[in-house]
Amino acid sequence: MRHPRKLLTALPLAALLVTAVVQLAPGASAAGPACAAVPVSAPAGAKIESVLAEAKTGEPAYCAMTVTLTHPGAGDHVKVEVALPMTGWTGRLQAVGGSAYAAGDFGAPLVQAVKDGYSAVTTDAGVLSELDTSWALTAPGQVNRPLLTNFATRSVHEAALIGKDVTQRFYQRPVTYSYWNGCSTGGRQGYAEAQDYAADFDGILADAPAVHWAQFAVATLWPQTVMNAEHDFPSSCVFTAFRQAAIKACDAQDGVTNGVVDRPDECGYDPRGLIGAKVVCEGREITVTAADAEVMRKIWAGPTDERGRKLWDGLPKGADSSWLAGTGDSPYATGFPVAVQWVQSFLAKDPGFDVSKLTYAQFAAVFRQSVREYDDVIGTADPDLSAFRRAGGKLLSWVGTDDQLIPPRGTLAYRTAVERTMGGAQRVNDFYRLFLAPGVEHCGGGVGAVPSNPLGALVDWVEHGKAPATLAAVTTDGKQARDLCAYPRVSRYTGRGDPAVASSYRCR
Repeated sequence: MRHPRKLLTALPLAALLVTAVVQLAPGASAAGPACAAVPVSAPAGAKIESVLAEAKTGEPAYCAMTVTLTHPGAGDHVKVEVALPMTGWTGRLQAVGGSAYAAGDFGAPLVQAVKDGYSAVTTDAGVLSELDTSWALTAPGQVNRPLLTNFATRSVHEAALIGKDVTQRFYQRPVTYSYWNGCSTGGRQGYAEAQDYAADFDGILADAPAVHWAQFAVATLWPQTVMNAEHDFPSSCVFTAFRQAAIKACDAQDGVTNGVVDRPDECGYDPRGLIGAKVVCEGREITVTAADAEVMRKIWAGPTDERGRKLWDGLPKGADSSWLAGTGDSPYATGFPVAVQWVQSFLAKDPGFDVSKLTYAQFAAVFRQSVREYDDVIGTADPDLSAFRRAGGKLLSWVGTDDQLIPPRGTLAYRTAVERTMGGAQRVNDFYRLFLAPGVEHCGGGVGAVPSNPLGALVDWVEHGKAPATLAAVTTDGKQARDLCAYPRVSRYTGRGDPAVASSYRCR
């Protein structure tokens, strides 16, 4: 994930106060900042191991400052990169979140932040890439608690502190405004910051957040458990037929037929209506069976325990099932990798554990174990945001109603809990706004309109007090636009005008 680096400056802890002379990046003047390592204050409980500086050429030119730290006794080595534009710094800091099991992103999002005039910061938390949990166990049956703590919460907080410290030392003036920007794991990290470290960021953009990690990381294995337990594996074509039938049945409920189910949770389509239908799949005709319909019903309904009591939400009706319910030669035929690795590494504590053998009763036991052992470590669903509100922070979040990886109702349930705790929707909207994006998949994509500049809306809110009533959104092909509404209001077609134009919709 990292770019290859030519080391220009390397300073161990003992030499942090030594000034290194390096070549200035293009665009930097002799009077401007030099791309050289700066002294870095270690966050509480951590120790700085090294600071490396490298001048990055191109557009934009920036100084990449890599700080490596450790936590005594943990045996970890956490890298934090601060990217500092050589010209055009706006006074803002942007922290970039991760995805799956990656705690940060050292690639395009970091560079984009620099292009936009931010000093940017991200961290690897001392772990590896998106789908690598080989770090999870220190020995058979022994979870690496320090690295899990890094991944869950600690490293983002420390990156915020280091990012501000390095930026101030580099430019000789403090950060004016600090922002978080993340989706999925990055969304969860943003919510964790609002809950646990209220002063780290003035504004937090946290989309499709993986809150309730301990629940959904098991719940996304439910489709595979259902198919294995029922001994029925519908083809991808049959799953697509169920999806299309649900969209056809519920599309018009929002007043316009556009291939989007605005509220899948309100769609009452029964998959048994497709029993006996003929589906052509790769030139072969398949008849939808009652067993297929039962599999689809259970996947949409979501996980239950051994007594049939609901544990978590299922796949939204109208969402793509291929990631969670892959069959045949699908790369996800053995289950969604994030969920598979969570159960193997952190619950079974055995990387070779076969998740495909889970019975309904075993699934329920694993679900309860995940919540019991890890909800207070990585759950990220504390509804008390009073410290964040007192600090003047703003939290902006959007979720796609067709999110096929993290059921969107988890975020809605969290928002409801915040409202109960903090005085209702109107008072919560003063500092926390949530937007539903109909037809949008996980972090983007799908047939719906995706928010086009939510970070800009957050900046306006933080710096100019302009709380966003709507977010401008456009489909990936650019052919349809829609203004998304701050929850609990929703965007609805007025019944007049072109459904592809944003002005044809109103918040209700």
